Amino acid sequence: MSSPQQRLNSVAKQLSPSSTSAAKQKILSKNPDDVVITYLARTPLTKARKGGFKDTTVDNLLISLLTTVRENSKIDPNLVEDVCVGNCLAPGAAYLARSSVLAAGFPVSTAASVTNRFCSSGLLAVQNIANQIIAGSIDVGIAVGAESMSTNADGGAPEMAERIRSHPTASQNYFPMGQTSENVAAQFNISREQHDKFAAGSYQKAEHAQKAGWFEDEIVPIKTQIKDAKTGQVKDIVVDRDDGIRYGTTAEGLGKIRSAFPQWQPSATTGGNASQITDGAAALVLMKRSQAQALGQPIVGKFCGATVAGLEPRIMGIGPSLAIPKILNKFGLSKDEIDVFEINEAFASMGVYCVNKLGLDEAKVNPRGGAIAFGHPLGATGARQVVTALAELRRQDKRVAVTSMCVGTGMGMAGIFVSEH
Repeated sequence: MSSPQQRLNSVAKQLSPSSTSAAKQKILSKNPDDVVITYLARTPLTKARKGGFKDTTVDNLLISLLTTVRENSKIDPNLVEDVCVGNCLAPGAAYLARSSVLAAGFPVSTAASVTNRFCSSGLLAVQNIANQIIAGSIDVGIAVGAESMSTNADGGAPEMAERIRSHPTASQNYFPMGQTSENVAAQFNISREQHDKFAAGSYQKAEHAQKAGWFEDEIVPIKTQIKDAKTGQVKDIVVDRDDGIRYGTTAEGLGKIRSAFPQWQPSATTGGNASQITDGAAALVLMKRSQAQALGQPIVGKFCGATVAGLEPRIMGIGPSLAIPKILNKFGLSKDEIDVFEINEAFASMGVYCVNKLGLDEAKVNPRGGAIAFGHPLGATGARQVVTALAELRRQDKRVAVTSMCVGTGMGMAGIFVSEH
């Protein structure tokens, strides 16, 4: 029979925040049919039209990254049945995806497809490959997110916007992204000071992470070429670090930057507190746990699931505040059971709102900084967040991450991942 002190210790352990709920135990458990990640990596993120990838097309980004995946994962390329590429801007993206897969050294038996749900495209690619594995359609696949915002500017947007505005129903639900940020700030009383404080925090976290070498755990160097704008000379370079992180950024300094959208009130969004236009890519190799064990592949993480939510287009930035509770509810988890939240910082207004609305511990949100500090290559971000989240879980020796982002036209998406480092 246990002593009173032993019983007291047992009760205290049950009430302790460190105790693990049945729901969390379930996602931490290891089962043969789990969809696991055996390799993942991202390219550096570089400033569009200015950085190391300014002359690198999306197919060349894909070829470089997929070649690295093939070589470093040590997976037999003949076993890879499908590659799904999240991309938003590239014309003829389906052709580019298939040709890039072949050029990267995968056999003709490896299929390819493209998926596009705006800023969540990379996460959607992960979900698409995982769902095929769960359904038994394929055994091994690669999910990729990639975007060259330098060489594929969103040139069709003005024409599309005009067509939408001329449509009597659709025009009521079309809002430029900058306007949606101002709508969030106005509707939820988010001050300019809150914008700049949030953005400065992102820069400061990213600066610390870069100086500490944390990003080296997620980035693979990419060989490419760059053209000198003045001389026209082309030279070979190796890009191995994010180049958008501005050291020494403070809220006071950001407060001096003029409004990016003075035509919309409260005009609190600036080039300093919104995500940077960026080039980059990320990739994950996925298969069932039983398959990974049979192939002798290392298991670095597990995909638990993802979900999507819709909301008013005019305040699309608050999408994570709907998608995160939805995914947590589906798995019976509380926010306190999540170790890291990777939330895309499309705009500081949405970051402030979502963190406050959900009551998140700010230390758990984007511990390495986010898109304000190092960029948001549209189609790549959803996959990049997974790479970053699992790298951060390894560093902290923690287990569970939620990734989420707002999505253009009024949506939000979120996914749950477990590190098995």
